[in-house]
Amino acid sequence: MPTVNMHEAKTQLSKLVARAAAGEDIIIAKGGKPAARLGPLEEAPKKRKLGWLQGQIDAPNDIKAPFEDEIEAMFGDRADKFA
Repeated sequence: MPTVNMHEAKTQLSKLVARAAAGEDIIIAKGGKPAARLGPLEEAPKKRKLGWLQGQIDAPNDIKAPFEDEIEAMFGDRADKFA
């Protein structure tokens, strides 16, 4: 990891940022002691696209219908809250 002093970092900031954006980590020193690290940012997570399986899956309108007996067995009188 290359080390540059504060004065050089100030005068060469654009070049150092370009190097960091390309994947290089750079140490910035003040008085000969490492003070900061300049490095690449992680890529932002991609946004999810809703509906990407539309038309590819056939789901029933009432998904709970096949499980009514199991729901009744688990929740008894309270099963109406889940219907």
